[in-house]
Amino acid sequence: MKRAVNALQNFGKSLYGPVLILPIVGLFIALGNVLGNGNLADYLPFLGHPLIQNLGQLIAKSAVSVLVNLALVFAVGIPIGLATRDKGYAALIGLVTFVVFINAMNVTLQLQGELAPADQMKAAGQAMVLGVQVLEMGVFAGILTGAISGYLYNKYASVQFNGAMAIYSGHCFVAIVMLPVSMLLGVVMSELWPFAQHGISTLALVIKDSGPFGVAIYGFLERILVPTGLHHLVYTPFLYTELGGTQEVCGATYQGARNIYFAEMACPQVKQLSSTVVWDARGISKMFGLPAAALAMYMTAKPERKAAAKAILIPAALTSLLVGVTEPIEFSFLFVAPLLFVVHAVLTGIGMMLFSLFGVHAIGANGIIDFILYNLPLGTEKSNWPMYLVVGLIMFVLYFVVFRFLILRFNMKTPGREDDEQETRLYSKHEYQAKGNNEGLGGSIVSGLGGRENIEAVDNCYTRLRVTVKNVEIIDEPCLKATGAKGIIKQGNNVQVVYGLHVKKMREAVETFL
Repeated sequence: MKRAVNALQNFGKSLYGPVLILPIVGLFIALGNVLGNGNLADYLPFLGHPLIQNLGQLIAKSAVSVLVNLALVFAVGIPIGLATRDKGYAALIGLVTFVVFINAMNVTLQLQGELAPADQMKAAGQAMVLGVQVLEMGVFAGILTGAISGYLYNKYASVQFNGAMAIYSGHCFVAIVMLPVSMLLGVVMSELWPFAQHGISTLALVIKDSGPFGVAIYGFLERILVPTGLHHLVYTPFLYTELGGTQEVCGATYQGARNIYFAEMACPQVKQLSSTVVWDARGISKMFGLPAAALAMYMTAKPERKAAAKAILIPAALTSLLVGVTEPIEFSFLFVAPLLFVVHAVLTGIGMMLFSLFGVHAIGANGIIDFILYNLPLGTEKSNWPMYLVVGLIMFVLYFVVFRFLILRFNMKTPGREDDEQETRLYSKHEYQAKGNNEGLGGSIVSGLGGRENIEAVDNCYTRLRVTVKNVEIIDEPCLKATGAKGIIKQGNNVQVVYGLHVKKMREAVETFL
């Protein structure tokens, strides 16, 4: 069981690199849409100039090309996340594996006489990937090859030969292993994928037929798994595979909620965003729910501790509101009042259910900055963003009332309500000094993780330092919290230390010290 948890933790972590790239792609699509949107030219005449219109189309359509080749992004990105060393070589192995895999599948289909004519490819479940006709696996092809590449890279990258064979050591030996593996994988998936595709389609239909209730379950699971770090495994398939829908946009077929609405943003023929956008409506709780929860915690704080509580809650609430990073505020009550986190997950599901019931089709995955950039240029017809705000205000009131009631009813020790002997935590002098001293900071974090010899691998996601250790029992939590950690999560041999948006600096400090 522990090994399974460790494997899922590592795999979830490896998805984060590719996933973080895609919102940036979306921002460029949004920028292109602002410049190339003819409707906005009615209000800002300079946008109607042909040069600006053409520039907008150039930016938007160029950025959309990333979505068309998303499987390749995952095939290269996942090995980077999984590799414990020499991540650049791991990425190269992932690229080679993916190219060999799709060509092996193409040759297999050709030998079997199953390659469909160009006008029948879609009906036959086939598509062109990097100019090669294969079965339409979408992003699953990249996830599969990336995961196998990363696993085998870690397993065989340390193999060393002597003498004349030394040139085939290390990553070269991994390539020797991966080439026949990727060929065999292409042959096997040519036979198995049609069955998997049928199963995925059936599951997607079940979820779709569940209507708003299915959306609520999805929203609940996506939040309740945040402390384990496994929530990426819930939303990623809906955002980037056919589980989140399949849609033809401007002559090309896209799978996954986020891929679909990014493509629709850049397509002038689309009059209204697809309903599949509901699978990325997670921003309702981020922009409205958690700031309301922070307000409830502040209002229920003891009078003498309100100033200290405000110093903690306002930055955390603004982080959630502006950019959609929720962990600072979530971890402010997760460990002292876990019931509130369960309620938060339930309310997240309710918010997404209301999104579906009210027929909202606006984009709102993260914070208010993304919300404005994505939706306002589209207009209220293509993106009925005012309805998103209506649902958000309902959720704001619901969060505030429920959180305030539960905090007072059960006397929960949220920030500002600690016992007299406990301190409402702010940054210490040690933390302030360590902030400007990466060497001292790295040493403190390594010490808290049990020392150099206890650390096997170090990485990070958006807000957490993710470390694989030999012995989780010797982790010094007070030492880690003294470096600014907001929470420590232990799952098997994986430790997640929650720092917030500056986590990259923490990882670099640890790597420098090591």
